[in-house]
Order: sequence, then C-alpha cells, then structure tokens
Amino acid sequence: MGASRTPSTTDALAGTGRAADTAVRPPFELIPAIDLLGGRAVRLTQGRYDAATVYDDDPSAVAARFAAIGVKRIHVVDLDGAKAGRPVQAESVRRILAAVGRIPVQMGGGLRTLEGVDEALSWGLDRVILGTVALRDPELVKRAAAKHPGRIVVGIDARDGRVAVEGWTEGSEILAVDLGRRFEDAGVAAIVYTDIARDGMLTGPNLEATARLASALSIPVIVSGGVATSADVVASARLRDENICGVIVGRAIYTGGVDLASALREVEALL
Repeated sequence: MGASRTPSTTDALAGTGRAADTAVRPPFELIPAIDLLGGRAVRLTQGRYDAATVYDDDPSAVAARFAAIGVKRIHVVDLDGAKAGRPVQAESVRRILAAVGRIPVQMGGGLRTLEGVDEALSWGLDRVILGTVALRDPELVKRAAAKHPGRIVVGIDARDGRVAVEGWTEGSEILAVDLGRRFEDAGVAAIVYTDIARDGMLTGPNLEATARLASALSIPVIVSGGVATSADVVASARLRDENICGVIVGRAIYTGGVDLASALREVEALL
C-alpha cells in the first residue's frame, strides 16, 4: 500500500480549540488494537513484556477480521520498536495496511525521530503516535505536527497519574496533564491516554482520570487501558461531549469480553 490515505476528520480539526466547544467535533471511534511482538499479535499485562499472551501468529488476518466487521480505525503498537527506540515491525505493519485497504490505521512504538515519523507515514499509515519522545523532546512532536497536520497523536501512558516511557519500562515525575498541556495549540490530532495499571487487566478503564485529563485540555482524548466489556465501551462513548473522542479495546476483544460487532452497533446507536 502506498502513502495515499483517506483524509480524516482530525485533519480539519488540528490546531482548533477545545473539541467539545467547536461546531465540528471528531467522531467518537471504537478502535480495536493489535500489539505486535516478534511478528505476532499479542497483549501485555500492565505493560510487562514478560507477561505477553500470543493471540494470533498472523496480525494481518486479525486486522482483516476487524475490517470486515466495519471498524473505522485500527490501532497498532510495535512493542519491539517501543523497546528498541526505532520501528521494528515495519513488514508486519505493511501487511496489516494491505489487508484493511482504506481503513485508517494508527501506529505507535519506537518513533523517536522526525525521519522515523516521515518513514512510517510513507507506508500509508493515517496517524502515528509519539509517546517517549513527547516527554524527551516535545519540540520534535511540535515540528512533526506542523509538518503532518492531523496525523500526529501524542501517547501519554501513566501509572498513578505520572508519565511512563521507554515502552513503559521507565517512570517519571511528570504529571500526565502537565505533559498534555505542552502540546496545546501544537496541532496534534489527539491524545491516547493509557492507565498502565489497568492495561490488560480487564478491570475497566480509568474513566475518571481520563475525563479529568480531557477536561483540562483542548486536544481530544482517547481512552485506553482496562476495557473489559461492552458496558465500558458505552460508558466511554457517553463522554463524547466531554472531549473524549474514542476508546481503544485490546485484550477484551481477543478473550470474548467485548463482541466487536455488537459494541460497534451500541456505539453507533448513541451517536
């Protein structure tokens, strides 16, 4: 698949004020996740690489199933890249892109340079997610957002409200909200907020913390970490007027806790 893509709503919104206060709001999206480790689709528990569960040896087949159900976006994480500090799973990502056609795919993991961002977007990705570099080099994120309007997402992964980086292997003393504020008016498309303590635990997302973050920012926020049931998906969607623009669902899809087709219908009924 080449570098062409279907422009997303966030292209038009990049650089605008608080999403909930604008006439045009990014559509709420239920976003299934594919985490790549060693070329396979896996899920980690609380970000621990020694607690990975393999769900499929062919991530592109997983993506094709998601596409057939009718999802509007797919979330991919290069876990190998997150640890290595550079994209590692390029071939797996290209196969996923080929399998889903024009459905937008966003990817995070290992993107630490502007050249890496350029390369990843050239594969045909709709958006890339910058996490560690958002803390280490916020000016790089701002340059990337200026160069690729609507295609840069900031990933904020937090444990007890404080940002973790380097594939969740290192903590920091920076509060998630303070990191988010660094990118106000930078033109980033969204923030993916992951509560690491909830991730992979199937205990429900931390909607209270996510809503607090969203209320403090103009940048739309995507819920991530801990989604266990369709009720969690619906509860996230009910916050769409509170600057929440999506929810990422991982392990619960693979274990059967969330029926993706049914959850999509429930979300669409709310919108």
